[in-house]
Amino acid sequence: MEYGYAGAGVTKAGADGRPQRLMDAVRSRIRAKHYSVRTEQAYTAWIRRFIIANGKRHPRELGGAEVEAFLSGLALHRNVAASTQNQALSALLFLYREVLDVRLPWMEGVVRAKRPRRVPTVLSHDEVQRVLAAMDGRPWLVASLLYGTGMRLMECLRLRVKDVDFARNEIVVREGKGNRDRRTVLPRVLAEPLLREVERSRTLHRSDLAAGHGQARLPYALSRKYASAAREFGWQFVFASVQRSRDPLDGVERRHHFDDAILSRALKRACRAVGIDKPVGAHTLRHSFATHLLEAGYDIRTIQELLGHKDVSTTQIYTHVLNRGGGGVVSPLDR
Repeated sequence: MEYGYAGAGVTKAGADGRPQRLMDAVRSRIRAKHYSVRTEQAYTAWIRRFIIANGKRHPRELGGAEVEAFLSGLALHRNVAASTQNQALSALLFLYREVLDVRLPWMEGVVRAKRPRRVPTVLSHDEVQRVLAAMDGRPWLVASLLYGTGMRLMECLRLRVKDVDFARNEIVVREGKGNRDRRTVLPRVLAEPLLREVERSRTLHRSDLAAGHGQARLPYALSRKYASAAREFGWQFVFASVQRSRDPLDGVERRHHFDDAILSRALKRACRAVGIDKPVGAHTLRHSFATHLLEAGYDIRTIQELLGHKDVSTTQIYTHVLNRGGGGVVSPLDR
C-alpha cells in the first residue's frame, strides 16, 4: 500500500499494480460493499468538497479538527439540515475507516447532529385523486403505484418483472432500505395498466435482444452464477427506459429504468393544475398511503410491514398526522 499526493492523491495499488487515485479507490470500496449508485455519488461529492475546503491537502494529513470545522461550517455558513450534515459525516467516516484504513481517536468522539422529528406532508384522499386525475401516461402509473403500494420512489422504478405477482395481487420489493425484502399489495385497479407496461417492456426487450443487447444488471455475482439470467425477461425493469444507455459501473450498454425527474416534473404540473400549494413529491404519496391506511383502521404493525420500516416507532409518526395522540383530543372551542 502506498500514499501519494498527485492531484487528489493516490491510495491502494489497483489490480494492475498501478496506484489508484483517491476517488477511484473510494468508488471501488463503495462498490465492493454494494452501496447504491446514489450513495456513491453523494459520498464522492462530500469527500471532494472536504478536500477542496482544506486546500486540496491529502486526507491523511487532516484529522478531527478539520472534520469538525468542515461539518460546523456546513451548519453555520451553509445552513444545511441535520440530515445533510450527517450524510457528510458518514462520507468522511467511510473515507477514513474503509478507504484509508485509518483509526484515529477523534473518529469515535464525533457527534452526529440530532435530526428533528418533522410531521410529514400528507394529502387527503380527495387531493390524491385530483392530482392523479391531472396526470397521464407512465407518470400517472408510477404515481398511482406509489400511493397504492406505499413503495419508495426507487423501489418502484427498480421493480423487476419477476417481482410482480398478478395472480396474488402482490409486489415483492427487493433490496429495499436497509437491504431488506418485503411484500406489499398490488391494487387491483392498477393490474391492467401495469400488465400493459410489462408487455411494453417485453417488446423493448425483444428489440434489444435482436440488436445484441438485452442484458439486465444483476445483483451481486448472479451474472457469473447464472450466465444466461441477465437476458431473461423476468430480470428486466417493469418501467424500462425509452432508450438504452451505458451503465456507469461497467460501461455495458443497457436499458435503464424510467427517469425519476420526469415524475417529479409531472407531479409539480399536476399540483399547480388542481390548485394544491403543499410541497408535494413522490414521498408524499407514500406518506399519504400510510396515513390513509391508519384512518381506515388498519393496525400499525401491518402498516409497518407494508412500508418496510425497521422499527414501529418510525411508523408511529403517522399517528401525529391524524391528530390522534392523547386519545384524540377535541378542542374545547369545537364543543
